[in-house]
Amino acid sequence: MKIEQLLVQHFYNNREVTLQGMGTFTLSSDFVMPKENDKDAEIPDNAISFVYNARATEDESLIEYIVQQTRKMKSLAAADLDSYLVLGKQFLNIGKPFKIDGMGMLVKNQQGQLEFTKGYTFHAKLENTPAALKEARVNPEISFASETKKTEGSSTKGLLIAATIIGLGLIGTVVWYFFIRNPNPAAENNVPEVKADTIKNTVPPPDTAALTTAQPIAVNDGYTFKVVFLQTADSAAAAYRMNVLTTRKHKVIMYKTDSVSYRLAEPFTLPLADTARIKDSLNKFYYSGKAFIQLK
Repeated sequence: MKIEQLLVQHFYNNREVTLQGMGTFTLSSDFVMPKENDKDAEIPDNAISFVYNARATEDESLIEYIVQQTRKMKSLAAADLDSYLVLGKQFLNIGKPFKIDGMGMLVKNQQGQLEFTKGYTFHAKLENTPAALKEARVNPEISFASETKKTEGSSTKGLLIAATIIGLGLIGTVVWYFFIRNPNPAAENNVPEVKADTIKNTVPPPDTAALTTAQPIAVNDGYTFKVVFLQTADSAAAAYRMNVLTTRKHKVIMYKTDSVSYRLAEPFTLPLADTARIKDSLNKFYYSGKAFIQLK
């Protein structure tokens, strides 16, 4: 419904209305509203009076009436009314009348003041029941608030369902990986972590039997020379070192030089011309310059 219609309805219901920056309209106390079906009823003379007031402020009762009828926020209702009156003032400023159907019209005189001239007939239907409420009975408006709640509820429910499906999928993946693809995860996880350096430097425990049974071997078993890299009086230490090197695929011999000294050496069946080259290579990579050549 237009602001103009609401303005007129409020005026006849309240018998007074003020328009900011214009003035106040008052309905005569002895005025009786015509019947609703009397469409040709005229507005009596002196039924409406107007007092010009350029400093008139907003009519709070008019704004509240607009809020009730339009269901708008108060600030929006006040803005609609202000826009309507600004348009009316523009007409007045260019010398045109500001018409209010059902009441009359305002014009600006030479002194810049507003004068009111009543209209002839009533164009606005005046009813005790507010128009907006009557329209609601005929064509009820859809409550978007309830629909919003339903939509929000549906969205929340959808998110919960999606989260549940994703969670079940993750659980299924974990179960498949650990119990179907890899039925014994504990065995896999219990494999000790062994570093390369550890493997390289780990020395197998000495073979007790080897320590007790390792004896010096004959020195003339077909080799042409030998590279001696250890000489010690500790037979157990010599046997231990021999066991370690043998485990690492080295060909090692152990022999006695006298009743208390033991030597460890690597025998070679190569020409004697290669002795220096072999000794230098072994000293460089294994024996740190301590090895020496001994012929048969």
